[in-house]
Amino acid sequence: MTDITSADPMVLTAAPPRREIGIKRRYAAERRFRLYGILAISFGVIFLLLLLWSVVSKGYTAFLQTEITVPVTFTEKVIDPQNTRATNPAVLMAANYPVLARDALAKELGVDPADRAALKEVNSMISASVRVQLRDIVVNDPSVIGKTVPVKVLAEGNVDAAYKGHIDLSVPESDRKISDRQLGWIQQLAAKGELASRFNTGLFVNGASSRPEAAGVGVALIGSFFMMLIVLALALPIGVAASIYLEEFAPKNRLTDLIEVNINNLAAVPSIVYGLLGLAVFINFAGLPRSASLVGGLVLTLMTLPTIIIATRAALKAVPPSIRAAALGLGASKMQTIFHHVLPLAMPGILTGTIIGLAHALGETAPLLLIGMVAFVADFPATPLQPSTALPVQIYMWANEAERAFVERTSGAIIILLLFLLAMNIGAVILRRRFERRW
Repeated sequence: MTDITSADPMVLTAAPPRREIGIKRRYAAERRFRLYGILAISFGVIFLLLLLWSVVSKGYTAFLQTEITVPVTFTEKVIDPQNTRATNPAVLMAANYPVLARDALAKELGVDPADRAALKEVNSMISASVRVQLRDIVVNDPSVIGKTVPVKVLAEGNVDAAYKGHIDLSVPESDRKISDRQLGWIQQLAAKGELASRFNTGLFVNGASSRPEAAGVGVALIGSFFMMLIVLALALPIGVAASIYLEEFAPKNRLTDLIEVNINNLAAVPSIVYGLLGLAVFINFAGLPRSASLVGGLVLTLMTLPTIIIATRAALKAVPPSIRAAALGLGASKMQTIFHHVLPLAMPGILTGTIIGLAHALGETAPLLLIGMVAFVADFPATPLQPSTALPVQIYMWANEAERAFVERTSGAIIILLLFLLAMNIGAVILRRRFERRW
């Protein structure tokens, strides 16, 4: 036997076999691939964080609204000079309520009532929505006439932006929409605690408005809710029924192959095409009202159906054939096998596909623009047949506004939409993990 220690040194220093070189190259390739994957994920996370930072940094202030607390004197001379409200209650609707708020704020700031230029600047610090606010107070309780009541009124959009720091005050007075005198008044009111930012409930409960400080997504939320109900009520049963038939009952021939190919193609059709289809069929042919949540729900149902059908068929295919064979072997019929065994086991995948389809539909804008849901709607819809808008469409409309204050409203609405989408996707993950079966 040859002693290894006494072997020729040239043998020990010989080049490694070809197999070892191949292994090293394979390991190096795996490391490079792992590095590429980490870089790709890092780039995606970085751009996602930049997007979220851009939206949140501009939109978080939309959840705060600047209010001015002023003691408003509901002067009878302004509201009902003829004292006819007992016989003519409509007189309370036509009073010049902004004058009451202007005079109250001017008195609080110590402005001379004879100085018309100063009164004009005082009036421009208060939102025009004060007319409706004071009118509702008087109509709901006429006994306030003749009394002085502290009222929190909305600050005008430029005052709100200046108080939040969105206006560059270092530029000359002629280049900004708020004067130096108004800035002094803002500081005066803030020092006395009569001007402050509070949580903006109006963002969630108000409808559309040309005044940014009074605009909200309330109507858009109701419209989106109606549309999601319609999509869920129509797309889920129709999509599941079609999937069960195609997967379990339909014969495998050229016709079913053609149907499957078309379903896959419909899932890739641009959403604006569904808007054109809805405009032609539901509005022009069927005569359904424009800007109605019903039409929007029907269009989004057509768009969501292919996604639900594909996800449901994949969930049905994932159920092991042994489940079907065992049920049939125990004497169950085809229908009993499908509805008592296969469908319950496929339910996690079906629910996941449905929720993802609904989340996709919730964020769609293009098809809704074509069916008229871009209309200016200030009143809350009571039924899906009444005019309304949707959350992504409201974002689109605000993004086209020229007012600077609408920028934060747009970003704030995007944050609300992202939170809804995040909640729906988290719900899909939870449902899938809750009901998932591992084979």
